[in-house]
Amino acid sequence: MLTVTREQARQFILLKQGLLGDYRFAGKEGAYRYVRQCGCIQYDPVDACGRNAELTLRSRVKGFKRGMLDELLYRDRLLTDYPDKELAIWPAEDWPYFSSYRERSLSHGRSFAGIPELEKEAVAYIRENGPVSADTLPIEGRIFWHSSMHWSGRWDGESPAARSVLEQLYTDGVLLIHHKEGTRKFYDLAERHLPAGLLAAPNPCPDRESWLLWRVKRRIGAVGMLWDRRSDAWLGIDMTPEERSAAFARLEKEGTAAGVRAEGVRFPLYMLSADLPLLESVLSGEARLRPRLEFLAPLDPMLWDRNLAEALWDFRYSWEIYTPPAKRKYGYYVLPMLWGDRFVGRIEPKADRKAGMLTVRNVWLEEGVRPTKKLAGLIDGAVRRLAAFNGCAVDERLGGGDSAVCQAGK
Repeated sequence: MLTVTREQARQFILLKQGLLGDYRFAGKEGAYRYVRQCGCIQYDPVDACGRNAELTLRSRVKGFKRGMLDELLYRDRLLTDYPDKELAIWPAEDWPYFSSYRERSLSHGRSFAGIPELEKEAVAYIRENGPVSADTLPIEGRIFWHSSMHWSGRWDGESPAARSVLEQLYTDGVLLIHHKEGTRKFYDLAERHLPAGLLAAPNPCPDRESWLLWRVKRRIGAVGMLWDRRSDAWLGIDMTPEERSAAFARLEKEGTAAGVRAEGVRFPLYMLSADLPLLESVLSGEARLRPRLEFLAPLDPMLWDRNLAEALWDFRYSWEIYTPPAKRKYGYYVLPMLWGDRFVGRIEPKADRKAGMLTVRNVWLEEGVRPTKKLAGLIDGAVRRLAAFNGCAVDERLGGGDSAVCQAGK
């Protein structure tokens, strides 16, 4: 088993992620390449300064602009919205691997009286009239779902019948999201937008064991290194700790994954064997490590396992969006700041696109990070790039630029 320093492990992960050194990804094609590498990126509808998926790509993809992700999803159809690690965006080519999700959804839908008839009505309407949203589909009434019936298996509640039927057909794989207007989803028949061969393709993993191997391998590749421990990195994968450990052991035995010991980290880490040349470039000193200052998304793949992030970076991050304001340590929508191979602080930006202004509400530097002019200038430049991404200018009156950084460091 290879032994590396924590610094080398950090540098490897950051290079793999495209967050250190020269940009590895550029433009819309680069955004697609990153999602393919990662397997999936998480979607969240909150848009304080860009949505989570957009911020994930913006930090890694040179020249990434708002609208590129929508083009990949709804025009090019190279990506699709569907559950994976919670609500997620992943390559459409992976559609066959998620057949068990769709089969489970179909089974739950059939078990609920009245749903099959409403589904037929909805499909017929969409076939004749085109894409619909929950408030344009002419199906009245309300439906009470019980967790034993709902596709997710974890939700109880009542919702409008039109919305329930559309969401059921969506998780069945009959519908997909045609486009979004803000957070409003419009659905259309999947057969109109994805190739028939892809929709009909069998799952490449013929049994549960091989399917779990694919899922675990995909998540290791998403982060760069992972350990065999309970964490949010496994959200969306229905497996026991024993199944997870068995998957790690088999991947290592087959040579698909390699174990790594990071000095000072209690548990062994695992990486994809295909990435060993990248790690070797770090160990040999040949890797190009030009530092960049980037703001990470709250649900960035780098932070999927927050205990691992703390073990490697001494950085503890908690997304406080659902924390009552009085109990927040930082703020509502706070982005970690990465400079080179370390986290240097957090920033709370808010874009008001109607007014054309991006406000920096606060900047917090990590303990031991000095508020130098160089760091202030780098943060200021990153703020201005984020403002431009949102079609805004920086509101200098309310703490944008160098002054906010220096104040935060006191």
